[in-house]
Amino acid sequence: MVSNPRRRTALVDAAIEVLAREGARGLTFRAVDSEAGVPAGTASNYFTSRDDLLTQAGGRIRVRMTPDPAEVARALGSAPPRRELVAELMRWLVRRMAEERTGYLAMLELRLEATRRPALRSELTRTVRADLDENVRVHLDAGLPGDADTVLVLYLAMTGLLLEQLTLPGMLSDGEVDELVETVVDRVLPRR
Repeated sequence: MVSNPRRRTALVDAAIEVLAREGARGLTFRAVDSEAGVPAGTASNYFTSRDDLLTQAGGRIRVRMTPDPAEVARALGSAPPRRELVAELMRWLVRRMAEERTGYLAMLELRLEATRRPALRSELTRTVRADLDENVRVHLDAGLPGDADTVLVLYLAMTGLLLEQLTLPGMLSDGEVDELVETVVDRVLPRR
């Protein structure tokens, strides 16, 4: 197996582009090589199998979608830990995911593929659960209103909203998205 970290990252990023554009069925070593602009056969020198490529794409998406801890600290430090801050954080999440649309769409493709690939399902379940647990920890440590169930309900609601927004752009206007975020937060953390 070839060990050039920059090339590996470029190949995995190319795989993410292919996943987002063509779906899991379009993800081949040849498609990755073409997307990355490297000679045919390069990807097969870096990944032991298609499953390996899918798993590494999932890991890279997680890296790309995870905000910088300093960014999170700034967002959390910007206002008192009240319901309004939770709403602002949810709007920030929607903006971030819209900016990383390719990564989010590729993750949706990986989730669908995971229904047919037990090893991928196991890995995605582990990492998504770890991310959710980290979100709960950050929420509670920041003293934001609500508990672990609050974070879970917000996560599930925002996942649905993002699915709608990123797979059917234009179905909801930006104003409707902002209003829906506010509605979700109001239902989960009512104003007192």
